[in-house]
Amino acid sequence: MSDQIQFIVEKLNQEPFRKNYNLITFDSLESMQLLQLLNDVLGEIDPKHAVDIREELPEQTAKRMLSLLGILKYKPPGSVSDLSAFRQGLVTGSKPVIHPVLHWLLQRTNELKKRAYLARFLVKLEVPAEFLQDDTVADINKQYEELMEAFKNLHKECEQLKTSGLSTAEIRRDISAMEEEKDQLIKRVERLKKRVETVQNHQRMLEIARQLRLEKEREESLAQQKQEQKSQLFHTEQRLQRAQLQLKEMHHAVVDSKPESLMKKLEEEINFNSYLVTEKIPRELESKKTSTYFLQKVVAEPAMGQSDLNVLEIKINEVNAQMNQLVEKRMMKYEPIDSKFSMYRQQASIISRKKEAKAEELQAAKEEMSSTERQMLQKTSQAQELEGSDVLKGDEFKHYVNKLRSKNTFYKKKRLEIAEITAEYGILQRTEELLKQRHEAIQQQLQAIEDKKGISGYSYTQEELERVSSVKSEMDEMKGRTLDNMSEMVKKLNAMVAEKKASLAPVIKELRQLRQKCQELTQECDEKKIQYDSCAAGLESNRSALEQEVKGLLEECVQEESNYRYINCMKRNLEIQLQRAKEEMKAYISPDPQERQKAIR
Repeated sequence: MSDQIQFIVEKLNQEPFRKNYNLITFDSLESMQLLQLLNDVLGEIDPKHAVDIREELPEQTAKRMLSLLGILKYKPPGSVSDLSAFRQGLVTGSKPVIHPVLHWLLQRTNELKKRAYLARFLVKLEVPAEFLQDDTVADINKQYEELMEAFKNLHKECEQLKTSGLSTAEIRRDISAMEEEKDQLIKRVERLKKRVETVQNHQRMLEIARQLRLEKEREESLAQQKQEQKSQLFHTEQRLQRAQLQLKEMHHAVVDSKPESLMKKLEEEINFNSYLVTEKIPRELESKKTSTYFLQKVVAEPAMGQSDLNVLEIKINEVNAQMNQLVEKRMMKYEPIDSKFSMYRQQASIISRKKEAKAEELQAAKEEMSSTERQMLQKTSQAQELEGSDVLKGDEFKHYVNKLRSKNTFYKKKRLEIAEITAEYGILQRTEELLKQRHEAIQQQLQAIEDKKGISGYSYTQEELERVSSVKSEMDEMKGRTLDNMSEMVKKLNAMVAEKKASLAPVIKELRQLRQKCQELTQECDEKKIQYDSCAAGLESNRSALEQEVKGLLEECVQEESNYRYINCMKRNLEIQLQRAKEEMKAYISPDPQERQKAIR
C-alpha cells in the first residue's frame, strides 16, 4: 500500500499535474479533495471531465466518473468487488476506493488517453429495434456504422504512419532538399535555354524533341497495354482450357453412361448438396455465431489479469466436477427404457458423426480434385508456353515408350563406354605414377654420379639455363609484339589527331568570327543600355513631376466641385425662401379673407 501511495505521489508531482505533494500531505487530503484530484486525473485523460465537482451533485459526479471508468475498462479490485460498495465509496471519496483508481490511471495514462479518444467515436449508440423499423432511422444507423468502420480504418492507417518511422523533421529535410534540387533544375533549364537560343532553328528542334518525348511516352503506354493484353489473353486461354476440359469430361460422361446412371448421379449430388444446405452448413453457421457471440462478450469485458484467470479456472473445475457428479447420479438411476433410448441415441449420434465425417471427406476430395485440375491446367499452359506437347494418349504414348526404350539402350551403351574410358584413365594414371617414380630414381642416380665425378648440380644448372633461355625467348617475342602494337596505336592516334584537326579547322575559324561579332554586339549592347538608362531616368523624373501636377489638379478639382455643390445648395435654399415670400405676399394682398388668414403675418 505504501509503494502504491509513493507511486501516486511521484506521478502527481510530475508534468502535467505538478501538485508538490509528499506522503504526509497526500495522506491528509480530505474526501472532497481526493475526489477533485481524481477528477483532475480523469480530465487529463478526457478533457470533457475537466470540471469543478463543487458545481455538480455528488450523484452526477459518481455517474460521470463511473461511465468513464467503464469506457476505460477499469475493474475494481477484489476488496471492493461489489459495485454498489464501489459506487458508495466513489461518492463519499473513500481512500481505499480512490487510491487504487488513481494508481491504475497513473500507470497507463497515455494508453487511457488513446482509449478515451477512440471511445468518443467507437462507443456504439444502441437504437431500439422498434425504431429501426423506420427506413429513415435504419438508413441513418447504417451510415453511422459505415462511418464508424471508416474511422477505424483511418485510425489504423494513422497509427501505421506514426510507427513507420517518418518524422516531420525528415519530411522537412526532404522538402528542403527537393526545393534545392528544383532551384538547381530551374537554373540548369535557364542555362540550357540561353545556350539553345543561339542555335539556329531552335524552336523547330524543341518542337521535334517534344514530339519525340510524346512518342516515347506513347510507346511506353502501348508497351504497358500490350503487356496487360498479354496477361488478359493468358487468363482467357486458361479459362478456355478449363472450359474445354470440362466439356471433354462431360462428353466422356455422356458417352460412357446411361440415363439411369446420370439420374442416379444427379440424385446423389442433390442429396449431398441438400444435406450440406439443410444440416451441415446451418450447424456450422450456428457454431460460428455462438463462438462470435462469446468472443464479443469476452472483448466487451474489461482486461483480466492472472488472478482473474486463476479464479475462472477454479470455477471451470468446480463446474466440471458438478457435471461429473450429475452424470454419475443419472447412471445410478438407470432404467431399462432409458437404456434402450440411450442405445438408439448413441447409434444415431454415431451415424450422424460418420455422415458428417464422410461429407467432410467428400468435400475435401472435391476441393482436392478442383485444385488438382487447376494445377493440371497450369502445368499444361506452362508446357504450351515452353513449346511442349499435350498429354499423350493411346498410340502416341506407346510410340513415346518405344522411343524411351531405344534411348535407354543407347544410354546404357554410352554408360559402358564411359566405364571403359574410366578404367583406361585409371590405368594411365597408374602408369604416370610409375614413370614419375622411375624418373625420381634416375634423377637420384644421376645426382650420385655427379657427386662422384665432382660436378654436382650440373644437370640442374643445365635445366635452369634451358628454362631461362626459353623464358627469355618468350619475353623477347612478347616485347616485339608489344612494340609493334604500340607503334600501330601511335600511328592510329596521330591519324585520328590529324583528322580531328582537319575537321575542326573550319569550325574554329567560324568560332573566331563569331567571337569577334559577339564582342562587337556586346559593346553595342552596353552603349544602348547606357542610352536606355539615361532616357529612362529622364522619363521617370518627368513622370514624377507630371504625377505631382496631376495630383494637385485633382485636389483643386475636388475643392472646386465641393464649392460648386455648396453654392448650388445655397441657391436652392434661397429659391425656396423666395418662393415662400412670394406665396406670403400673394396671400397677404389677396382680397379673399380666408386666403389672408393663411398668411404668416
